[in-house]
Amino acid sequence: MFESLTNKFSDVFRRMSGRGKITEQNVRESIQQVRQALLEADVNYKVARQFCDQVVQKAIGQEVIKSLHPGQLMVKIVNDELTALMGPVDPRIYYVSPPPTIIMLAGLQGSGKTTTCGKLAKLIMHQGKHPMLVACDLQRPAAVDQLTIIGQQVGVPVFRIEGEKNPVKVARSSLDQAAATGRDVVIIDTAGRLHIDEEMMKQAEDIAKATRPHQIYLVCDAMTGQDAVNSAREFNQRLELDGVILTKFDSDARGGAALSVKAVTGKPIKFIGVGEKLDRLEEFHADRMASRILGMGDVVTLVEKAQREFDQEQAAKMQEKMAKGKFTLTDFLAQMKQMQKLGPLGEIMKLIPGMGSQMEAFKLDGDEMKRMEAIIYSMTPAEREAPERIDAPRRRRIARGSGTAPEDVSGLVKSFTQAAGMMKQMAGMGMRDRMAFAKQMTAGGGMFGMPKFKTKQRSHRLTKKEREKLKKKKRR
Repeated sequence: MFESLTNKFSDVFRRMSGRGKITEQNVRESIQQVRQALLEADVNYKVARQFCDQVVQKAIGQEVIKSLHPGQLMVKIVNDELTALMGPVDPRIYYVSPPPTIIMLAGLQGSGKTTTCGKLAKLIMHQGKHPMLVACDLQRPAAVDQLTIIGQQVGVPVFRIEGEKNPVKVARSSLDQAAATGRDVVIIDTAGRLHIDEEMMKQAEDIAKATRPHQIYLVCDAMTGQDAVNSAREFNQRLELDGVILTKFDSDARGGAALSVKAVTGKPIKFIGVGEKLDRLEEFHADRMASRILGMGDVVTLVEKAQREFDQEQAAKMQEKMAKGKFTLTDFLAQMKQMQKLGPLGEIMKLIPGMGSQMEAFKLDGDEMKRMEAIIYSMTPAEREAPERIDAPRRRRIARGSGTAPEDVSGLVKSFTQAAGMMKQMAGMGMRDRMAFAKQMTAGGGMFGMPKFKTKQRSHRLTKKEREKLKKKKRR
């Protein structure tokens, strides 16, 4: 997400930092490039212009041109303005008493609304609530069945009335069902509609009037850019939205919708969908997102993910093992599986400050984890505990069992030995030292001891003889 915009910002700040002297003209030229980057990211042109004007005003007002570190001060100003542009945002859901809290989801066709209902229900369950899904999308074929399957996957009941054609009646009846079954949150899934579909827009209004939802969220596809912003503006005029949920956020490399929707509609982004799985819905925080856009990571979100997904008792035992130098391949595999719960490894690394710019140095292959797992499982328990005993015959046996090459087995053992030593050192470090150490661990292209199972390419660096031959040719 925001990949192209992050790269453009990085280029601008790098050029400013490289200048010995910064003038007002330099600042304005740099901001012009920022404005171009925003427009290319499909940000609303009025929003882009206003944003850049604010940055120039503050940059000159804070005497960036007289600063010893103008690049760093510019980063701070841009970061503050990005935060103000997307915020303030309060991602919390306020539950009413007495229950149930009624949440209505609306959106265009194909925006991912039904799936988002399940994601939202799962997130609410983590907050100690007992939600119920309501199937009011009676237009799309099999929409009710889809919501029922999603409800089963997240462990949430789905209210539906077989043969009923009136979604308003279904929505109204669901409130009685929630009260009777002790469900304290009701999530209403409505039919997708088009901008010009007046009948369907009226239906959404009727459902809202009948149920009086405490919160109405518009579900938008982030990849549609300005179209998502326009639909948010139109829906807000009819339904008085409380917030926006952007789906497919992980696939949107531009980010125009995220940067424009609050400024254009006045309605904040409450949640973002960052994957297809039902646990891939995140609360939206403007300050954290601004930090990601500028390539500064998002440690707070990373820590929250770890606290939510990691087994704290197991993590404590693992840290004790690392400190004692008793970290084995079995432990290593368990750690990697824990990390997988946080999401794609490349995405997680971008949350660590300073790592986003290094992600282009290597490409993470999802199959590497599977191959590593196959190699470890092809070892005997004794070999996993003491990989140094793996000699040539054992390597060949393990390679045959895992469908890899003996060189891959050697690479994994070597990488693990190095990683185990690093982890032993990291066990006694503070957070800042660990992050600095993490950068060293990725410097060679591998990650946390993971070997690269790809064919090595020949280096393009010329030898001394090749350079001499090239000089002779040029002289001729």
